[in-house]
Amino acid sequence: MSTLQPTPEDKFSFGLWTVGWQARDPFGDATRPEVDVVESVHKLAEMGAYGVTFHDDDVIPFGSDTTARDERIKRFRAALDETGLVVPMVTTNLFTHPVFKEGGLTANDREVRRFAMRKVMRNMDLAAELGAKTYVLWGGREGAEVDVAKDLIASLDRYAEAIDTLAQYSEDRGYGLRFALEPKPNEPRGDIFLPTIGHAIAFISKLQHKDLVGINPEVGHEQMANLNYTHGIAEAIWLGKLFHIDLNGQHGPKFDQDLVFGHGDLLQAFSTVDLLENGGLNGGPTYDGPRHFDYKPLRTEDMDGVWRSAAANMRTYLLLKERAAAFRADPEVQEALAAAKVPDLRTPTLGEGGYEELLADRSALEDFDAETVAQRGAGVTRIDQLMIEHLLGAR
Repeated sequence: MSTLQPTPEDKFSFGLWTVGWQARDPFGDATRPEVDVVESVHKLAEMGAYGVTFHDDDVIPFGSDTTARDERIKRFRAALDETGLVVPMVTTNLFTHPVFKEGGLTANDREVRRFAMRKVMRNMDLAAELGAKTYVLWGGREGAEVDVAKDLIASLDRYAEAIDTLAQYSEDRGYGLRFALEPKPNEPRGDIFLPTIGHAIAFISKLQHKDLVGINPEVGHEQMANLNYTHGIAEAIWLGKLFHIDLNGQHGPKFDQDLVFGHGDLLQAFSTVDLLENGGLNGGPTYDGPRHFDYKPLRTEDMDGVWRSAAANMRTYLLLKERAAAFRADPEVQEALAAAKVPDLRTPTLGEGGYEELLADRSALEDFDAETVAQRGAGVTRIDQLMIEHLLGAR
């Protein structure tokens, strides 16, 4: 049995809202007591975590006066100093308080939009003070249930105005923050703006400060839209837009389950870890940021179960990392990949002569025997089975 233990070098981070979730849901009250953020910081550090992240309201209750705010920040900072945990990412809660029921940065009500922007700016000040490098924006209330009750084009204008303003604020203050948009198709809104990785990346292309804005894709959110998370983050890496990630588990396109990472689609969890750790088959760009867990401990669990679930995220990731390394190092796997011509994708389709060389090559069209080539097997099943055997520890 593997004895892998997480260390800060693994760069595992947790949102304070994860282990701090009291397990309320739309049908039931809390099943666990409130957890002091200081306790969470100390406990996660003991377990080998690298960092913690937070919404403003996780550390400072909504509506706190200046004295209470300063005291909360002081306690939190002391816990960070005592444990050595870092704050790699910060975000803002623009979804819990009823004032955001119709939206935050895209609310029809201009007063609400202005309040939302100021709330984000104030928390950006704290983020910079704590050394955060990434600022995540999840638009949980940015959306609609009734399409015609929203000017959909103007909503995107206001969204872009907000992101560009926040980016300019960071630049003017010298904060050096990068902003990561977090897509989600629905829940809590009927339909949320920027529902998938593709939508978010397309939106970013229109921004004035597009160089400062990337994405923070979450496993469950992409799978809620019945999309392949690994493919999505591969494109984000290719575009240089994977600024942060949220790892958890999900069983297909249903409500947002926020399971422990790997406790949903295990095969896709394997391919995700393989991509994050190994990049493409022959190297290439990869992701070097925090391995951030955004999950919810099962509502059935007591606090002992909460900490077990936090540990399960890290251990599952390390086990998958171990299995992925063994898969890549296996000579039979290498032979199977070569037989399937997977390494050939690294060879450009065109030669040095460009399309003129292609046009002059009769073997590319006139003499190409499509019927014979069509009879070749692709060898994918063999690779798939080798992956399964490595994942199950059978090799």
